[in-house]
Amino acid sequence: MNRILTSILIAVSAIPAAFAHTQGDTITVSSEYISPGMQVAVIKPATYDDPENSGKRYPVVYLLHGYGNDFRCWPTITQPAIDSLATRWDMIFVCPDGRNSWYFDSRTDPAMQMESFITRTLVPHIDATYRTRPEASQRAITGLSMGGHGALWLAMRHSDIWGNAGATSGGVDFTPWPNGWNIDKALGRYEDNKELWKKSTVISLVPTLRPGQLNIIFDCGVDDFFHKVNSNLHDALVKAGIPHDYISRPGEHNHTYWRNAILYQLQFFNDRFNR
Repeated sequence: MNRILTSILIAVSAIPAAFAHTQGDTITVSSEYISPGMQVAVIKPATYDDPENSGKRYPVVYLLHGYGNDFRCWPTITQPAIDSLATRWDMIFVCPDGRNSWYFDSRTDPAMQMESFITRTLVPHIDATYRTRPEASQRAITGLSMGGHGALWLAMRHSDIWGNAGATSGGVDFTPWPNGWNIDKALGRYEDNKELWKKSTVISLVPTLRPGQLNIIFDCGVDDFFHKVNSNLHDALVKAGIPHDYISRPGEHNHTYWRNAILYQLQFFNDRFNR
């Protein structure tokens, strides 16, 4: 566990206090579900503000960060720069601040209802504020580590909102780490709430899926401590007959792996957006 937490802290410390992108906004979204309001990075393609494209609408990819990070994570670590990726794929990126929530509603803190905030407040706000394509088939959500859990959790539970979902190095089953990442603050102590912990994992949602309900892509490096639980998720999806793309390749739980993995996922989402 010490090695795992050390690797996460190294990744977090590499993120500077500020980031810059040329076609983006940093907005604050308030809601009854969280307190205080959330800062969100919204990155637009270069064509968005062109007067000749004033009627054009864009697909949206929600990018969720990992434990210990914030809304600046993805805009900081991507290479090429995130605005270049938005322009290359002609899509909008939305990067919320997940606040170590694991992206579900806390059972213990009424001011940390993250799942409700994202699904009931953030998505409608983005669609009302920006020229999006407001259909599930034109939305995707993915994330790294804790954000990988969050992306698949949200999409599997809300496929009416997202028709496309991914994860890279996702914590898709965190029950092997009952003392990790302060999950007990949201779910209570593992020893006292084992069934709740199990029901709060991505892998527990596989029986709720039907073939064709969701376009899924996820990956994990073979040297990542989450590799086994991702392999287990792949096996469970295969057994359930749920189509998906799963990639297992050399890599660890770090920025080098994630900035490469996101390129494959954006290609996957773009193909689905244009079908």
